[in-house]
Amino acid sequence: MNLTKILKKLVRQLIVVLLIFNGTLVFASDEDPWEGFNRGVFSFNEFVDKYLFKPIAKTYDWLTPKFVDDHISNVFDNLQEVGIFINDTLQGKFGEASSDAGRFLVNSTVGVAGIFDVATPMGLERNEEDFGQTFGKWKVGAGPYIVLPLLGPSTLRDAIGRIPDAYSLPQRYIDHVPTRNSVYGVDLVDTRSDLLSVEEFVQGDKYLFIRDAYLQRRKFLIADGDLEDDFTADDLEDE
Repeated sequence: MNLTKILKKLVRQLIVVLLIFNGTLVFASDEDPWEGFNRGVFSFNEFVDKYLFKPIAKTYDWLTPKFVDDHISNVFDNLQEVGIFINDTLQGKFGEASSDAGRFLVNSTVGVAGIFDVATPMGLERNEEDFGQTFGKWKVGAGPYIVLPLLGPSTLRDAIGRIPDAYSLPQRYIDHVPTRNSVYGVDLVDTRSDLLSVEEFVQGDKYLFIRDAYLQRRKFLIADGDLEDDFTADDLEDE
């Protein structure tokens, strides 16, 4: 079964699941009704990160020159273009789909398998799309906020969207299992390394900070940046 057939089958199944959730959990008024459970998973993730992922990421960051790290990140960004193109198309964003297909083609060839990002200087800007955003565009509610073990912040909709997201990654189809797992591992370490520099901006209750930042970011992406300002003239007068 090829990639297209797999994705079509997954999308059909996920739509059914999401429609069921829409009738029960997806329109819950409280965005974080499972906070007690989520904080428990969050604490577990923090423990694993402190004693495993973060030390590995720091070692990787120390050993890897900046330009090498940038090239590695470019490779994984390029692999994600396949899923971005699929979601552009499913959302009817055919202009963006054409641009992202062009990015993947140019960076995979001229950019030597994505090592060099030559598409951006050519005016082919990178978009950010995934199946969670696509479901949002299809008017599927976000559902409750949930913290996934090891994977971190999500919503019910985004968690389900991770399944077809995984199948849209080219590395998913590497037949040699040790090689495929190594690729996943390098991607994980590279991503965690890139987050080291932003940790200093986290303030107050870390759980709430990450939750609110994640939810706002997802709303921004699904709305393509077209969000109404929550502040009004009356709010400013009250200050």
